[in-house]
Amino acid sequence: MFSYKAIYVIIVREFKRFFRQRGRLLVTISRPLLWLFIVGAGFTSMVKIPTDISYKQFILPGIIGMTILFSSIFSTISVVWDREFGFLREMLVAPISRVTIVMGKLLSGTALSLFQGVILLFVSPFLGLSLSFHQFAAMVFLIALVSLAITAMGLVIASYLTSLEGFNVIMNFIVLPMFFLSGALYPVNVLPPALQYLTFINPLSYGIDAFKHVLFSQVAPPLGPEFPIALDIGAVIAFSFIMIILASLSFERKG
Repeated sequence: MFSYKAIYVIIVREFKRFFRQRGRLLVTISRPLLWLFIVGAGFTSMVKIPTDISYKQFILPGIIGMTILFSSIFSTISVVWDREFGFLREMLVAPISRVTIVMGKLLSGTALSLFQGVILLFVSPFLGLSLSFHQFAAMVFLIALVSLAITAMGLVIASYLTSLEGFNVIMNFIVLPMFFLSGALYPVNVLPPALQYLTFINPLSYGIDAFKHVLFSQVAPPLGPEFPIALDIGAVIAFSFIMIILASLSFERKG
């Protein structure tokens, strides 16, 4: 039985868990700031960009993407945690559908990633970027969309894992290549052809490129957006749809 109340309970539980883990909250806030103001400042002195934007401004969409990636993926670790401590079994035998469980986990992970990604938008004035209301609203929509896609992917992977150790190994094997092959730190077209092909199948590449459409719409490639905005949004939506179906099917098999 599909239950909106059960979805609400799962979302509230995940938010309570997040805010009780002060170390996780600290890392969530400090990691993107470290990249923006320390790593970004270091590369600014090394990388000369022949446009009106600085390197720190250029990597802002990528750092937002990185925050979404880490937050969305690691929010699904609760599936493995719940399995180890027996809570997942209790949810599976409860009189609610597996789709309800998937939607609860999916929406909670998406909401947490959206919360963390939007925080970075308030850092943009310190980088010399002023966002209009329409830009801010567009970024909130895109952050939510990308968060949904990456969280769904994390759920698919987590549904097949049985230990926290295995989750950490696989997540690091997936997360870091996705980040470095997304155009977050450098334009996609400066990569060797073989690596460029990998960026084309990386859903995060299209999410970050969509962010660039909003933040740097007047900047020409390669520092500006490199794909059409319709392709960016379409690719992320298609990936989300596929991952949600796979996550639902994987949880059905657990039943």
